[in-house]
Amino acid sequence: MELKVADDPGKARYEITADGELAGFVTYELGDGVINLVHTETDDRFRGHGLAGQLVQATLDSARDRHLAVLPTCPYVRRWLGEHPDYLDLVPADRRAEFGV
Repeated sequence: MELKVADDPGKARYEITADGELAGFVTYELGDGVINLVHTETDDRFRGHGLAGQLVQATLDSARDRHLAVLPTCPYVRRWLGEHPDYLDLVPADRRAEFGV
């Protein structure tokens, strides 16, 4: 399965496609130097294949590349960050307790 993650600024979301078919997305709100990750969703047909994790990681990698602070409003993103502490530096230290990370 060929996977691709891309930002769709017009829809304010990162999308993951599997063999060219939309498989999931992370919606966001972009502010001055901050990206708030609001909601992660994966199509039922693609669940259980780790796509949501790959999508979140690519989204966070993009935030790092763009020098954006991350606000993990989405419960899935918070859980993912808990399992991948090497990405916690993206969340401002003074806001981590607010998100439980």
